[in-house]
Amino acid sequence: MEKVAALGEQLIGRWLELKNYQILERNWRCRWGEIDLIVQSQATKEIAFVEVKTRKQRNWDADGLLAVNAVKQQKLLQTAALFLAHQPHLAELPCRFDVGLVSYQLSNSSTKNITEFPISQINRLQIGQPIVIQSYTMKIKNYLQAAFD
Repeated sequence: MEKVAALGEQLIGRWLELKNYQILERNWRCRWGEIDLIVQSQATKEIAFVEVKTRKQRNWDADGLLAVNAVKQQKLLQTAALFLAHQPHLAELPCRFDVGLVSYQLSNSSTKNITEFPISQINRLQIGQPIVIQSYTMKIKNYLQAAFD
């Protein structure tokens, strides 16, 4: 599962890069927890703290959205505050908390013949677009900007 979660984070990261965001940190950790991606809009300079949830299709928790409950949100808020304390030059910029939802399934024999590219070489990526990554068919199900305060 760790491998699949990492692929989901890479997929969301690449989608954000294609949307003109710069990735500042991946898997930033502190005593409060971890933030999957910390990105900055090149256009507005806004900072987004991104929680990525990668789930099999037909899952029990609304594609991972239910896992971002009040307890998880509080941990993310504390972790983000500590990140900003370590990066005072970013502390005055507007910030938000986003949630990226990725679904996956094992690729079937018909998709295994598709030529794969590393995620970093993907030049177009849309929400809902299936893409074969390693032995998985993955897609971004949803991306919620400012999912919570």
